[in-house]
Amino acid sequence: MIYRIYYEGKRKFALPIKNREELMALRNSQQNLENLSKARQGDEKAKAGLLQLAYNIGHADGLIAGCKSIGSFFFHDVDCYDSEHSERIKSLILEKKDEIGLRMLERSASGGWHLVCERRPGTTILENQVRVATILKVEMDTGAKDLQRVVFSTSGSADDLPYLDDCLFTEPMSAEECEAEYKRLSERQQRGEEDVPAGAKKANKHYRPWEEDGTAEPRNQGTAEPRNQGTAEPRNQGTAEPSAPAPFPTHYHGIPFADIIAKYWEVNNRGFEPTRGDRDTLTYQLACDLRHICGRSFEWLDQVIPCYDGFPVEEKRAKIRSALSSEFNGFPIRLRNTLSAFEMDNGQWKMDNGQWKMDNGQWKMDNGEWKMDNGEWEMDDEQLYAISPQLSGKRMPQGVRDSIEAVGPALAMPVLTAICPAIGMLATGVRLDVHGQKKGLNLISYIAGDFASGKGQIDPVIDAWTGEVRAQDMMYQMQEDEWRRKKRAAKNKKEQPEEPKLPVRCLPLNNTVANLAERLSNTEGKHAFSFTPEADTVAQKWKSAMSDFSVMLRQSYDGSKYEREARSADAVNVHIEKLLWNVTLCGTPDALYRVVSNYTDGFQSRIAVARTPDNTFLPLEDKPHVLTDRQQDHIRQVAHLLPLMQGDVVLPKLEAKGREWVERIRLETMKNDDRTQARQRFRICVTAQRMTCCLMLCKVAEQLIQKHGMSGAENLLKQRPDLWQTMLQKAQTPQLLEAYDVIADYLMETALYFFRDRIEAAFQSRDYRGNNDRQRMGKNDSIFERLDVEFSFEEALRHSVAVKGAGVSRNNARQMLKNWRKQGLIVQTEAGRYRKVERLESRV
Repeated sequence: MIYRIYYEGKRKFALPIKNREELMALRNSQQNLENLSKARQGDEKAKAGLLQLAYNIGHADGLIAGCKSIGSFFFHDVDCYDSEHSERIKSLILEKKDEIGLRMLERSASGGWHLVCERRPGTTILENQVRVATILKVEMDTGAKDLQRVVFSTSGSADDLPYLDDCLFTEPMSAEECEAEYKRLSERQQRGEEDVPAGAKKANKHYRPWEEDGTAEPRNQGTAEPRNQGTAEPRNQGTAEPSAPAPFPTHYHGIPFADIIAKYWEVNNRGFEPTRGDRDTLTYQLACDLRHICGRSFEWLDQVIPCYDGFPVEEKRAKIRSALSSEFNGFPIRLRNTLSAFEMDNGQWKMDNGQWKMDNGQWKMDNGEWKMDNGEWEMDDEQLYAISPQLSGKRMPQGVRDSIEAVGPALAMPVLTAICPAIGMLATGVRLDVHGQKKGLNLISYIAGDFASGKGQIDPVIDAWTGEVRAQDMMYQMQEDEWRRKKRAAKNKKEQPEEPKLPVRCLPLNNTVANLAERLSNTEGKHAFSFTPEADTVAQKWKSAMSDFSVMLRQSYDGSKYEREARSADAVNVHIEKLLWNVTLCGTPDALYRVVSNYTDGFQSRIAVARTPDNTFLPLEDKPHVLTDRQQDHIRQVAHLLPLMQGDVVLPKLEAKGREWVERIRLETMKNDDRTQARQRFRICVTAQRMTCCLMLCKVAEQLIQKHGMSGAENLLKQRPDLWQTMLQKAQTPQLLEAYDVIADYLMETALYFFRDRIEAAFQSRDYRGNNDRQRMGKNDSIFERLDVEFSFEEALRHSVAVKGAGVSRNNARQMLKNWRKQGLIVQTEAGRYRKVERLESRV
């Protein structure tokens, strides 16, 4: 039976739920859904307000304290440490549902699973929990076996309640039979006849019964975690476990994990490995850092992290779980410094002491997958993404995922950088709060790559995202063509047809400043969008007006006012309160420098630059990546919903992530006084937050489409205009927050790759007026350098003649000295005597 729990004062009472309709009404009540939403954001008070149910009780109709009636079903709780683990466990449970007697499967508020299974007659709740945990190879909480156990329940959606059997609404045994069963089982427990391992009777939230009773299988099978095999004998652990084939890679980019860990302690702990006094803290620290290169996999970390100084295996695993559940704050500096301690030698990794090198033949590419030469294991796409600096397309939301699949993983970052301005244009009503300022998702991107580097694969993806807007624009352009036809026909007539002001939003860059400004003023307050596969279109068309182009794009990024006036009545006069114009350009690196030719006016820092990978020596793919009809349809579904999302939004987790990234870059650049990188971080932080928000909006659209279908999602957004804002808060998942770090680091890397030298040269140039230091300009400076610190008028005249020639008069010399005095370079000490007072640092 399923019982609903309610309170009178502090006493708990139970009422039976009679059918599926009653249960679903309780689970989907407005109050329960609101509490669930808050609980999944970490609100413990809201979690306490969730619907509470009980499953272990047989017959009860009132106070449950002291109940002595056990039912035919029992509750079992399974914790999951991330979303991937949760989905894997779900699949396993449903696969073995008949073997474990599953009657209900519910996702918990924390992301784990609640199981309700059929209890075998004559066995206790604990005996059945041990049986289920052993079959599934999942950890269990030995303290969750009490009869009056109450469970916080979630919604009735298919995602939260994937399996429910109607047999739960009836109790097969009578009230007398339930009480007699409870009495018999209690007597068995008192006599110590309960058939469970000894460890099951001790308090343990992470108990593994299959290991204690000798039925454990190697942990590279099923879902059980792998044994702590490591990659080498731990130096001081003292307790090695039996070796077995490693189910995960033992190297990271050719460097054995054993050497990485050894170097880690050398760099971060003066070469000392953890001891009994600090092994808890340091093991946790090591797991927090290594998770970034171990795919966030518990099994992988358990394999490579040894047990230090007699550290019990279960305690080490507990530290790994804690590390995996902690917040991600970007690629850790400690690990970055450790990997930097290894150096390259002729394209091969080697240790500083030269003891080992990477074998060139160790890894090879076979049909798009990395394999070891001996063929012992293969790395699938998800694992390849996990150890790659690129984003995982499989973890991206609908639309974005399809865009990446259409161009291939090598172009993941370029295509993401290209589509985000289009997504920002579609979600034109969304304003994101970044550092306290609410601005639209204004973005400018440039995809740089050599010819035949794959840039052309991005074109159809952009067309898919903007297809609906371009279709509307085509209707407007037909109206304009009709107006032009009428105007030509009425050329000599007194009455001329009035020119229509139509909101065309996809604007070609092969345009004049006046036409483009006029178009931008007619978008009805919505974003316009421009895309060109050839950036030289801009460089050639705007060659004489590149300054205007730069100003317009800078103001569009900021969403500021743009005005253009002319005296002629026929000229274009434009007054735009907020210029909203997103732009994506593709071109070669040299075209990039023709588009961005000024490196001190802020234009460069507002552009998100991506570069295509070098494919010079890559073989042609057997199955080239192309945009399929299915992918195109998925993209259009998301693009259709984005314009319905309108309003301001504050994303506290994303803002915190951005601030952490900015602070990390600040600390890194302070160490080597890298002013160029330090200044780049400000706008890259804003750009990366806007791009990540675009991903989160697509995630919201995906969830609505999956749950309600396309038409249902559209109707729901129209009926509840603020629904997307609530869902967007939940979209701040660890996966998408980690995407922020990847995006921000990538934008920083590409900006410095293309512009560092040019930015530094521009700021050091004498043409940059931000530097007030006096510069040597002519012959007077040469005269000044020849004079002693103290000199006379005659000496100044003599050196002037030497430098300028015999035509120098005494009046010329007096005027030169007068100018130096005004400039603060000299002072007159007495009649005809002078002394230099110029600061040394001003004459560099």
